[in-house]
Formats: sequence, structure tokens, C-alpha cells
Amino acid sequence: MEKTGDGRDLDLAEEPRVTIWNEYRHEKSDEQVAKIYPEGIHAVLAAALTEAGFEVHAATLDEPEHGLPDEVLDATDVLLWWGHMAHDEVSDETVEKVHQRVLGGMGLIVLHSGHFSKIFKKLMGTTCDLKWRHDDTERLWVVAPGHPIAEGLGEYIELEEEMYGEAFDVPQPDELVFMSWFGGGEVFRSGLCYRRGQGRIFYFRPGHEENYSYHNQDVQRVIQNAVRWAAPTPGAMPVYGHSEPID
Repeated sequence: MEKTGDGRDLDLAEEPRVTIWNEYRHEKSDEQVAKIYPEGIHAVLAAALTEAGFEVHAATLDEPEHGLPDEVLDATDVLLWWGHMAHDEVSDETVEKVHQRVLGGMGLIVLHSGHFSKIFKKLMGTTCDLKWRHDDTERLWVVAPGHPIAEGLGEYIELEEEMYGEAFDVPQPDELVFMSWFGGGEVFRSGLCYRRGQGRIFYFRPGHEENYSYHNQDVQRVIQNAVRWAAPTPGAMPVYGHSEPID
């Protein structure tokens, strides 16, 4: 059995094990959102990922330890993160545990307003701020057609969405997969790939709670592809600290 960088078992014969973390507040407090996601955003994402063959677990903010105790994180190869109205309620202890798992090789997919989450800001080291506006047309253009996250897509995905606009205060990504254009004229880097330590991170812009984006099959395909891209792979284990001469 191979090991990830943080010592977790990695079985390459199986699909990655996925945990979807959802704040799960809007769906319980807003009737409009509840009509779109009656069982939560995480339920729609879980159904799409399960159909694709992944082993999926869901966790939410109001569970003990926010649904992310060590035994859940130890069984997670890729973590999806959606949050919006309660970023500050996520404990620093949980953020630090997730941070260490990412550095050790766990994949992280940050969705939509998760750009303001504690974990994403910690990994980016910036404010992650941007401009926004409700209710616009988005064309999500594929700008890296050979990238595995874009596999199976056409030139663009068209959505009715919340507008996010540049400047987006994040570090230059290692790879840019998607660029959005909005009806108001704004553009936005909407699919960004990073590596931190041994972990892979993908930020994907669509997913405002008042829109149907996670029901869109192309959006679901992007997330499925991103899970496979972000999953840990075995490799040479880094060695740190004082080292004696080899010869």
C-alpha cells in the first residue's frame, strides 16, 4: 500500500475518496435557495460525484468539529469546500488540520465564495478579495483545452450566475484553466490550479447559492475532473532537517 506525504494510505486501484464540506446555512434559512438545493448544495454535488464512481462523504459546519474529525480527514483524498456566510465560525483548529493535510498531499477544491474561507486565504497568503454583483450571464471559457480538468467540455459553459470580477487578489496560479466573461463586461480568472507542499488546489468560481449551476452537467464534469486531478499520487518522500553525508 502506497502512502501519501502525510502518512495516509493511498490505493491507486480505487477512485479517490471525496469529502464535501458545505456550510449548509443558506439552504436552511432562505426559501429560494431551499427550492434549488432542498437537501443542501452538498447533496447535489455528492450525487454527481457518486454517479461518477467516487466514494463520497459529506460534512457540514454545524456538526461536531465541523464534520471534519481526524478520522474523516484521514479517509479523505480530496476535500471540496463551499462556504459563504459563516467563514469566521470555522475553528482555527480545523483550518490548521486541513492545512497540514493539504501540505501532506490531500487535494483541495475550493468552490465559489469559498475564496474568502480561512483555509483558502491561509494557503494563498493574500486577501482573496474581488468585485461582485448578483444576476448576470457568465460565459466560462476554456483557456487550457488540453488540461485534464477541461476534459470533455466544449469551448465554454454558459450560466446565469453571480458576477465575480478582476482584480482577484490571489497569487499567480500555476495553471489557468478557465476565464469568465460576464454580461456587464467584467472578466475573471475562474479555474485556478496551485500546489502547496505536496497538495494540489483548484479554485472553481461558479456556484452562487441562488443559481442552478451545480445542477449543470458541464459544471459537474469540471468538478469530477478536478477531483481526479487533485487526488494525491505516490512519489519520492521529502526528507527534511539535518542530514549526514551519503558517502
